[in-house]
Amino acid sequence: MAKDYYDILGVSKDASDDEIKSAYRKLAKKYHPDLNKDNPDATAKFKEVSEAYEVLGDSTKRSNYDRFGNADGNPFGNGSQGFGGGFGGFQDADFSFGDIFSNIFGGGFGGGGRRSEPVGSDIRMRMNLTFEEAVFGVKKTITVARTTLCNDCNGTGAKNGTEYTTCSACNGRGKIRYQQDTFLGTVVNESVCSNCKGTGKQIKEKCSCCSGKGYVKANTSIEVNVPAGVDNGQILTVPNKGNEAKGGCGNLRIDLSVASHPMLRREENDLYIEVFVPYIDCILGTTINVPLVKGVYKLTIPALTQSGTLFRLKGKGIKKVNGSSYGDILVTVKSEVPKSLDKHTKEMLTKLKEESNISSYPKTKDYESKISKLKTDD
Repeated sequence: MAKDYYDILGVSKDASDDEIKSAYRKLAKKYHPDLNKDNPDATAKFKEVSEAYEVLGDSTKRSNYDRFGNADGNPFGNGSQGFGGGFGGFQDADFSFGDIFSNIFGGGFGGGGRRSEPVGSDIRMRMNLTFEEAVFGVKKTITVARTTLCNDCNGTGAKNGTEYTTCSACNGRGKIRYQQDTFLGTVVNESVCSNCKGTGKQIKEKCSCCSGKGYVKANTSIEVNVPAGVDNGQILTVPNKGNEAKGGCGNLRIDLSVASHPMLRREENDLYIEVFVPYIDCILGTTINVPLVKGVYKLTIPALTQSGTLFRLKGKGIKKVNGSSYGDILVTVKSEVPKSLDKHTKEMLTKLKEESNISSYPKTKDYESKISKLKTDD
């Protein structure tokens, strides 16, 4: 009995080519053996959906399948080669199994057959900044140990950059092709040539400067612009200042460590501070100095300010990285009572208490009202 390829892919018989391709992409990713190593049924399922797509993804084979129930148009039976032999015609000199998935999935399954020069690796380092440097930005010159292509041999590793020949094992391609029998049939794969390590060249005489490596390691001075507003733990990336290879340079990735402010606490672009004010100043009102990222701000505390009152200084915080807006400074005022009283002060406070009306303390009045309604245990 012929397989129902439409049912296997989960599409209707009038599905468009894009719908069929989309359905196959989802199922192939779902059941790909490399992603389901612990699922013994995934391989069979992957083979099944791939077989269905091989037929329905080809307009001629699909037409034959719709008319005769098989891909080759034989009205007397299923003469289709099936999935195992369906890719045989694609195994040309520059094709590998990875190319199938590169075409369908945009390169997510590796194994491409064409050579490209390697790019240098990234360099990771740490930079310490003061609070002010992070807030306002700074330009720093740092020394980085990085690899660069050897100037004496132009990165070839050969003396004068000329004492080499084409690798006889890979004919200068840097990769070796080999065939492999799989459940999908015979496929062509590639691996880096072990003879030339992927360079495509065999050195006759090594460069004395780099000992045949093609690159040297040295300290390099790099100027780094740290933008205003960076924070502790952020990573600053300097493009093309990592290690160098023939395909280009990697990046320099700098982990920023920012020192704390002696008084202000930072949360993103806002700054927080608690200021203790004598209770008498909270009652009568006063002016206090609040530290800014640069200088101080005179904040007016109105009379009868309650302890815990929050004041927001708009736009007095830290500038957003690569932006034009600023955060705020949030000031929490805490009323501080004295730890000791002299006799005269105590007498004045006692007199003040006697003359005070409970109505002046609404929260205390509310509490006393509620507590008086509670029944006490005998």
